[in-house]
Amino acid sequence: MTERLNAGELAALAALDTPTVCNALELLVPERRGYGYTSKPFVCLYPEAKPMVGYAATGTIRAMHPPRDDKATLRARRYDWYRHVERTGPGSVVVLQDLDQPPGYGAFWGEVHTTVHKGLGALGVVTDGSIRDLDMCAPGFQLLAGCLAPSHAWAGIEQIGGTVTVHGMTVADGDLIHADRHGAVVIPHAVARQVVEAAAKVARREKVILDAVAAPGFNAEALIRAIGEADEVH
Repeated sequence: MTERLNAGELAALAALDTPTVCNALELLVPERRGYGYTSKPFVCLYPEAKPMVGYAATGTIRAMHPPRDDKATLRARRYDWYRHVERTGPGSVVVLQDLDQPPGYGAFWGEVHTTVHKGLGALGVVTDGSIRDLDMCAPGFQLLAGCLAPSHAWAGIEQIGGTVTVHGMTVADGDLIHADRHGAVVIPHAVARQVVEAAAKVARREKVILDAVAAPGFNAEALIRAIGEADEVH
């Protein structure tokens, strides 16, 4: 893995929305056009919030059935989870897969856990599980979730770290995540420092077409010429 991005580099990525990041990745790693991002519907608690960019703290939960482990084991696992989130570092993004079928039977995320995880330095969570306590969740802690649910049922941590799949996006622990109201995408470490420049190139190409549309006398032939000109923009 390449060296982690510094605060300034992360802030520059956070100035882009997630669709723009996906556009940039299509230039840098064309094969990523078909994977590496969320592809299923979700609930966004703070759609007006700026994008969150950070390194993933991954795990899995279950909520549908009573746990088979004793209370001491369950408590120790939850404590280990909290330590894992803290170790991932300030500005982490939690990515938590719900193993129940269907996901979302019980909500791991509500007033308490959003407040706790924000206190541990996390920016938010991407989960296919459910959320609750919408009016009491920690302000600014972003949630991209599968659904809403009133009860936490038996929600508890099953696995800490590893590779998970949430909303069609596969994420390994430590991956760089960019997420906003549109969804989330994994930014490969190898090209992370090139994304801002690539996004600017995409914007320059798009501007050629948008300017052509706004010009007097726009028609299909003008559009075709603009598309050709856009292809030459570097």
